[in-house]
Amino acid sequence: MIELTIEAGVAHVVMNAPDRRNALDEQALLALGDAYDRAEDAGVRALVLRGEGPGFCAGRDISGVDPREDDVIGYLSGLVTPLLQRMSAFPAPTFAAAHGACLGVGLGLLIATDVVYVADTAKIGSPFAALGATLDSGGHALFLERLGAHKTLDLIYTGRLMSGTEAVQSGLFSQVLPADEVQQATTDAAATAASGATAAFLASKRLIGRIRDERLSLWQSVALENMAQAELCDTADYREGFAAFQQKRKPRFEGR
Repeated sequence: MIELTIEAGVAHVVMNAPDRRNALDEQALLALGDAYDRAEDAGVRALVLRGEGPGFCAGRDISGVDPREDDVIGYLSGLVTPLLQRMSAFPAPTFAAAHGACLGVGLGLLIATDVVYVADTAKIGSPFAALGATLDSGGHALFLERLGAHKTLDLIYTGRLMSGTEAVQSGLFSQVLPADEVQQATTDAAATAASGATAAFLASKRLIGRIRDERLSLWQSVALENMAQAELCDTADYREGFAAFQQKRKPRFEGR
């Protein structure tokens, strides 16, 4: 179900179970984590995550789950959360192409990705009202931060799903594109990042993570930026960037 290919320094991780809209069971979650491990071991400089078929990922595969015996903590805390943390910490820029259903764990996969391009026809929200369950995989934090309490609870209570257009207009993700263009646009963006200054990108990725998670002030953030810039001075790409500017040519970054 989980496929990994690597081309020109970009890892392509594909969820390929279109018959169930790429819903994830325990084995699929482990396979997804393994794909990220193998991509890191290969030293890729960018990663693209996408789903085959009519949707990105419809969440957890509950087709064979008995709610009376379900180990929810084992699934969420034992499998999902470590996977999302692993994805978020991936040592290269990550991109996702989101279309169709992006729900539950599928929404969490997007939250754990650096940059998300969304098809205008995507479906994003909290469909759990019909299951007697609640939003998971980071959805509460994302929605509250970007949408506010009232709209978040409206989505949860009603089960209404946002289109990709509404989700991007609300500030949830990066860009909205026609459904037939989103995959290529995501691939192109990843290819651009893979030819860039990887260390500088990762410095920004770490900074954004700390500002978000530690709720840092402006001046605390500035102090961290100053330190990051000083550390980048010792990288080959930093020196190459300055040399290219001074010589009026395009830089040739090697990701180090």
